[in-house]
Amino acid sequence: QVRLLESGGGLVQPGGSLRLSCAASGSILKINAMGWYRQAPGKQRELVAGVNSAGVASYADSVNGRFTISSDNAENTVYLQMNSLKPEDTAVYYCKTDYVNRAFATGGAWGQGTPVTVSS
Repeated sequence: QVRLLESGGGLVQPGGSLRLSCAASGSILKINAMGWYRQAPGKQRELVAGVNSAGVASYADSVNGRFTISSDNAENTVYLQMNSLKPEDTAVYYCKTDYVNRAFATGGAWGQGTPVTVSS
């Protein structure tokens, strides 16, 4: 099975920075896309940033210019660099991947989530 391991969440002051990491492991032949989602208390999960196999990135308007998504294809790892953090960025952040396994079947997987709290 394919699993995602997330890390890098924590408590930071407004204006601070965090770098989230998500490493995929298992019977992966190719990653088609990876992305970061977040869910704040009482709200639905929303897409924050994504990157496709061509390296094209997209961002939610609320984080555009502050967050940067990047990937290391050789290690099946995706990162989210978060700068100029605001209290409204507080949420549990989830990694997601769409992949092709070694049997040439497509699939998707979610990470367990890593909490980010922005507060003074």
